[in-house]
Amino acid sequence: MTITFLMDIFGSSNKFSYSGEIILDGLEVAHEKSKVARALLPAMMVLSWLTIPLLGKKSIKRFLPASILMAIVVWLEGKWARKRKWWWYYVKVHPKLSGGFPLTWGPFLIGSIWILRFTFGKFKWYLLLNLAVDTVFTYKFVDMLKDLGIASLVRLKKY
Repeated sequence: MTITFLMDIFGSSNKFSYSGEIILDGLEVAHEKSKVARALLPAMMVLSWLTIPLLGKKSIKRFLPASILMAIVVWLEGKWARKRKWWWYYVKVHPKLSGGFPLTWGPFLIGSIWILRFTFGKFKWYLLLNLAVDTVFTYKFVDMLKDLGIASLVRLKKY
């Protein structure tokens, strides 16, 4: 669809045209990203939960309470961050749930159990592994979330 404007400048008429297809193409790309984002968040949650049987019953009983406590702290931090506009989620899995819900109660919770399992009794290794995971999240994963239109930092910087 082309909209044509005629302008008279100094007695001459110049024809300018604008194609609305460009805008439609941009909206289609944004819509596709939204579909990917809506599918990616639950998939990340489900895939992380599928690793639970690999942990073993003893590890789950030992590390689940600490991991739940960590997830609750991160969830509360997310609530506070939304009020202070530190970061923003553009995609929601459910109208009543934040976009951070699948990340907190999926990969973060299960990842915490895995980290605790591998580093139990080795505090230096825990600090190093946690630092490595947080670095990857901050410098790689946040960019991926922004590119997919899922979330972005608003009042926080990466460093």
